[in-house]
Amino acid sequence: MDETDRKLIALLRTNAREPLASLARKLNLARSTVQDRLRRLERDGVIGGYAVRLTPEHAQRRIFAHVMISADPKAAAQLVGELKKMPEIYKLAAISGTYDLMAEVGAESTERIDSILDAIGHLKGVQRTMSSIVLSVKFER
Repeated sequence: MDETDRKLIALLRTNAREPLASLARKLNLARSTVQDRLRRLERDGVIGGYAVRLTPEHAQRRIFAHVMISADPKAAAQLVGELKKMPEIYKLAAISGTYDLMAEVGAESTERIDSILDAIGHLKGVQRTMSSIVLSVKFER
């Protein structure tokens, strides 16, 4: 990856649906060159896909929480599999420190967040959890 690839990826993080012609103008490249770079980045596994990002208006109608999870190491693989089945968990990361995992959860109400937290807490291998409700997002890329 070179500097142009990094700039292209940064533009796509801002708007993954930006037309090739617009990307080409911003990068001062030919449209076909940008298309070739995208194909190569996809083929080489740098770009693994494109995701849906909620509009701020829709996101404001949802409640988001970060859930820190301390897991029994012997049950960690099974626990990750169970958490992956929960559609409200849109990201799960292994982390360092007191907790082992951090889940990012989104739902339509605090009641639904509460039931998700209960479900997580009852999974085999969960030793303890700590959750924080997201009050606002200052920026996202």
